[in-house]
Amino acid sequence: MATKNISITEEAYNRLAKLRKRNESFSEIILEMTGKKKISDFFGILGKEAGDELEKNIIKLREKHRKERGGRIRRISEELG
Repeated sequence: MATKNISITEEAYNRLAKLRKRNESFSEIILEMTGKKKISDFFGILGKEAGDELEKNIIKLREKHRKERGGRIRRISEELG
């Protein structure tokens, strides 16, 4: 595998080093952090109560967005009228 040298600040190096597990390369850390995540990677991250609360908030925000969008469309239609 080809390699590249990069320059990073000492602070960035230290943060990366803190994430490092035994026998893990910096390349492995970077690939893990920047890789695509599957939705299943997040399963169980929230408890039931927190998940239910999040779902309620999402539903409320979607409804609010629908109403505001409808209002904007009406105003634009009236202006173009």
